[in-house]
Amino acid sequence: METAIEVTDLVINRGKREVLHGFSCAIPRGSITGLLGPSGSGKTTLMRAVVGVQLVASGRVTVLGEPAGSPPLRRKIGYLTQAPSVYDDLTVRENARYFASLYGLRAADAEAALDGVGLSGAAHQLVGNLSGGQRSRASLACAIVGRPEVLVLDEPTVGQDPVLRDELWARFRGLAADGATILVSSHVMDEANRCDRLLLIRDGHLIGDDTPAAIKATAGTDDLDEAFLRIIRQQEKAAA
Repeated sequence: METAIEVTDLVINRGKREVLHGFSCAIPRGSITGLLGPSGSGKTTLMRAVVGVQLVASGRVTVLGEPAGSPPLRRKIGYLTQAPSVYDDLTVRENARYFASLYGLRAADAEAALDGVGLSGAAHQLVGNLSGGQRSRASLACAIVGRPEVLVLDEPTVGQDPVLRDELWARFRGLAADGATILVSSHVMDEANRCDRLLLIRDGHLIGDDTPAAIKATAGTDDLDEAFLRIIRQQEKAAA
């Protein structure tokens, strides 16, 4: 498959601490790739590097054939951060229409994005009055309204109920089927099983890169949580 994102020997420092240590991976176009790892493992740092907003000590990140952060990519990447990135003093609809206008899109495109994240019924509400989960969905709507070729999602379903999580994942799957490349971080293992491929990260190192089924088969378990733990223990044993 054609590669959408290529990371080569990436080293990133935060202060005096090295966060990513010669990290390399390749993400196929039109796929959903999950980032799995404990807090502080480097997931968000890697995502910031892909978007092009992270200082890099060494190595290379290429997105759609261009260096990460280069001007040609600005209209091709959607980014959902963990913190909501919408305007509290605007309504949900006003936020979506504003972001749609940045891409030269119509009000109908904004409404379609809101419908896609289940917020049509709250379109008239001020974002500042929404629940945390609704604010996250408003941010997601603004991230997808431009129909990006690459969509980077940092914990997109935190605070959402199981039914809505399922609906959002159906939306992600539809975007991928239309050709979008999705990079998504999650702590929820049932969501990891929905991905085409998983990148397992621990302490800034890539410790697994395969399909969910292959990772479980390699670890000898049907439980993804247990597979992750077994891979960590195997590596610790090999390093001892």
